Amino acid sequence: MQSRIRRAGGFAAVSLLALAAPWTGAAVAVPFAIVAGLAAFVVREGPVFELFARPGDRRDRRLNGLAGFALAATGLGLFATLPRVTMPVRVYAAAVILLAFGNLGTQAVRSLTDDEFAHATAFVIVGSLAGVGAQVAVAVASATPIAPPGFVFIAAVGALAAALLRSMLLERDDPLVMIAVALLSWLFVEITPEMTVEGIVLALGVTIALGYVSYALGTASVPGMVTGVLLGLLTIVLGGVGWFVVLIAFYAIGGLASKFRFEEKTTRGVAQENEGARGSGNVLANSAVALAAVVGYAATGHLSLPGVVFSVAFAGAVSTAMADTLASEIGGLYDDPRLITTLEPVDPGTDGAVTLQGELAGITGAGLVGVLAAVGMPVGDPVAGGALVLVAGVVGMTADSLLGAILEGGRIGNQTVNFLATLTGALAAAAGSVWLP
Repeated sequence: MQSRIRRAGGFAAVSLLALAAPWTGAAVAVPFAIVAGLAAFVVREGPVFELFARPGDRRDRRLNGLAGFALAATGLGLFATLPRVTMPVRVYAAAVILLAFGNLGTQAVRSLTDDEFAHATAFVIVGSLAGVGAQVAVAVASATPIAPPGFVFIAAVGALAAALLRSMLLERDDPLVMIAVALLSWLFVEITPEMTVEGIVLALGVTIALGYVSYALGTASVPGMVTGVLLGLLTIVLGGVGWFVVLIAFYAIGGLASKFRFEEKTTRGVAQENEGARGSGNVLANSAVALAAVVGYAATGHLSLPGVVFSVAFAGAVSTAMADTLASEIGGLYDDPRLITTLEPVDPGTDGAVTLQGELAGITGAGLVGVLAAVGMPVGDPVAGGALVLVAGVVGMTADSLLGAILEGGRIGNQTVNFLATLTGALAAAAGSVWLP
């Protein structure tokens, strides 16, 4: 374990080369390129090799992990110097440094406990602090203004995204994580509206607190919690409080519905897997379309579509997710389900099966999202906009059942069906927005 901590510390030390960017100018990628060359072709043994070597590196007699890390940083350094499409240097430095220091924090905590929640928390906290520090250092060195809210937002989003990707990938995939975090952070630098210190602190506090509650109640796994916190933070910052209320209503009600009469659902074979705790795949399948919509809304200044298209698409996607979740979780408790395509009686839990009780629960859920969207989101006329969201949710819920009956199991999985259903609901709402007064 101590060797892992030392290795993570070595990577963290190397990552600090990114802070030289304000002085190296067009040669910003050169320091990491040198490190990559040394790791791949020169250092074969000795204390430096032993410090950075992973088990596979010893077999190959090459520091593949360090070489990959440095090459990814080299590529991002080139993006930070290309004309016309220059990545902000602070984004480049933050992406490199927060990943390395987040890993160091994780390894330090891992030496004390095996608790997965503690590992993820350490990564996000240490990575976020390192990301903020990197941006401040670059700003001071380049004599550019320091913007605390923006710096904290980019660091927090980067650390959460990196923690999520790390939960799905292996340690050797860190170069991919670094590149993904940098590109994502670059996007949000371009489209994020002005923020205040109070606003970003409130956004972080609320999303983190609700994420922890979902984990403590067992409605989300650790990766699912990290995914939910990331999506919630992006929604409240890029959309607003009303958007966040709509999204968090789905997370809360959907999670509690999964736990409702859970033992009975288990006996009937219709319970959510992992004891009802939703993982990152499930959260993303139900929320990816909504996230794309809120990003589109934030980027309306760069697009030709009006903002209302994206706001109703967001609400339509969440309405679909809410309707489908309640229809499945409530409907699964009742007998005599029927296949939606033929209305033939089928066993509970059959893909594409529906019940009257489940349909009514789904419509109620879609209606609740419609009301919340009408009250707190820019959906045009509140009555017409709320009704459109309700209809879109029912359309998406029906599409989910049809896809389940026709394709699920043999060709595509449940998460793909959920994604396609929310996409259908979002498109239905966006198409209907042209008739909004």
